[in-house]
Amino acid sequence: MSSKVYLYILVMAAVTYLIRVLPLVVWKKEIKNKFVKSFLYYVPYACLGAMTFPAVIYATGNILSGLAGFATAVYMAYREKSLLVVALSSCVAVFIVERIIAFM
Repeated sequence: MSSKVYLYILVMAAVTYLIRVLPLVVWKKEIKNKFVKSFLYYVPYACLGAMTFPAVIYATGNILSGLAGFATAVYMAYREKSLLVVALSSCVAVFIVERIIAFM
């Protein structure tokens, strides 16, 4: 490997380490503000959603089938179906839309 790769790995390690250690260094006391606590509570969910959503749309052969699978999953989750039912129904929706698009 070239020295650039090692430099990239070193920079990424430093950034990852700083992100995890900086809050421990800056805030030594317990956070009592309700807004800040709720904000920090939901940050992992927001980051996960921001990373996952584009992959859901572009993982299929067509954006329309990705949107159909996403809409189906949201609807089934809203109806409080189990995770297995949500996943299977969104896969079936993607499959059907892909077949319709291929037929056209």
